[in-house]
Amino acid sequence: MHREDLEIASPDVTRAGQLDRFNALLAEILPQNRFYAAKFGGLKPPVDWATFADLPFTTKAELVEDQATAPPLGTIATYPHERYLTHHQTSGTAGHPMMVLDTRESWDWWIECWQYIYRAAGVTERDRLFLAFSFGPFIGFWAAHAAGLRLGAMGIPGGGLDSKARLRMLAGAEATVLLSTPTYALRLAEVAKQEGIDLSATGVHATIHAGEPGAGIPAVRSRIEAAWGARCFDHSGATEVGAYGYTCAEQTGLHLIESEFIAEVLDPETGQAVSDGEVGELVLTNLGRAGWPVIRYKTGDLVKAGGHACPCGRTFQLLPGGLIGRADDLMVVRGINIYPSSIEAIVRDFDVDEFRIVRTRQQEMEELIVEIEAADDVAEALADAFSERLAVRIPTRVVPADSLPRFELKARRVVDKRNE
Repeated sequence: MHREDLEIASPDVTRAGQLDRFNALLAEILPQNRFYAAKFGGLKPPVDWATFADLPFTTKAELVEDQATAPPLGTIATYPHERYLTHHQTSGTAGHPMMVLDTRESWDWWIECWQYIYRAAGVTERDRLFLAFSFGPFIGFWAAHAAGLRLGAMGIPGGGLDSKARLRMLAGAEATVLLSTPTYALRLAEVAKQEGIDLSATGVHATIHAGEPGAGIPAVRSRIEAAWGARCFDHSGATEVGAYGYTCAEQTGLHLIESEFIAEVLDPETGQAVSDGEVGELVLTNLGRAGWPVIRYKTGDLVKAGGHACPCGRTFQLLPGGLIGRADDLMVVRGINIYPSSIEAIVRDFDVDEFRIVRTRQQEMEELIVEIEAADDVAEALADAFSERLAVRIPTRVVPADSLPRFELKARRVVDKRNE
């Protein structure tokens, strides 16, 4: 449950609470959860931190296979089907959507995790929340909507509308908070500019984003804040894990909700913890979702370990810069490691309406081309910026306005043409 005192507790107190919660979770699930009973063999709680660190990792591939071989729920579901309250599925960006269910208790846990996000963004019961999101099977902002209602804020669902209609609805309802992907916040700003709408006059004082790393990139955050005249806040979560991270007003990085999750930042190759300032893979254990637990779950997200100090006073573990990218998004161009978020961080410093990264292969070597909707003179300046900041020349070409796709959900700006 959301408790402000937990956000400022000492790391030792937080860690002791995590172990107590983890042992309570094991006691609940091991007699009933076939997935972890098989995975952990004869494990008997309580366990200590040394035993925890020796537990095997859980991967999404395992969960997808589990559900495919033991349909419909797989063996990861702790309880009978009738015990569950909500049904969602992962977005399936890797081609394998997965069903994920929550009990009444774990759905309540989702809602309480979102209270940390709202409180950090300064959202109160006086706010009106506009959710620029089509409410489909993906969990998206479903929990955000439910959490807003519990907070006492007005919820304004903006599904089933095009961008112009959403802007009219947002203004007409006098919304004060926007929730969307960062990409879609910029798309709404683009449409508003075309329609002569001044977003800074709408009364929106905060924007909250999830679904992709964009809001953690300073250049993206600055563009959103400039367009909307509002503070921009990042949030991280995953359907199979929960809502686990948020940014505060200091914008120093992503705070992990350590009262509800055990977070590890590990070297993807060795599985050992990295030092502060080093990049590793985020591995999460959720503590309040007994009906659908994940233990030492390899998220595939790369982050920078950052300790626990933040000027806001919170002591939850901090990830400077938020999510850097996904391990499987890595592109190697002439020996230089490049992530899509690194390219976006540079693109957003220029007057570019939309962009796309095209991966190609020339003489067995990977190459990139960045396509942009912008004025002709931007391409050369942007290519120079890539050379300066990434130490590699990336050809950049201008394409016609409105020729690149726009996205409401997760943006898919990388096109792979290496085998064409």
